[in-house]
Amino acid sequence: MAGLRTRARGYALQVLYALDVNAEEGSSDAVPLYREHFDVELEEQGQAFATRLVEAVQKNREAIDEQLQKASKNWRVERMSTVDRNILRLACAELCYHDEVPTKVVINEAIELAKRFG
Repeated sequence: MAGLRTRARGYALQVLYALDVNAEEGSSDAVPLYREHFDVELEEQGQAFATRLVEAVQKNREAIDEQLQKASKNWRVERMSTVDRNILRLACAELCYHDEVPTKVVINEAIELAKRFG
């Protein structure tokens, strides 16, 4: 299951990045839409997990960005790199709105995403 969620987080990050860059696009159906464009093998459970993460970020984006801004020293959220900003949003959403994964795992997964995509 860990491999499945790791892939799902990577995919969710890519979707969040695309939504951030293409602000005019809505988030509804973004996960299946972008799946066609990205070379990602994602099982149904993984796609459901990625969808939940993307929806949590999009639904709570303003509150998440406020939390990130409060924690950030000398960096406004909008000045952060798009990848870094969305990794932080993803981790924050998972920590705050999905408590089924231990905090240590969420942090480690965010670090791994930063190594892979940052």
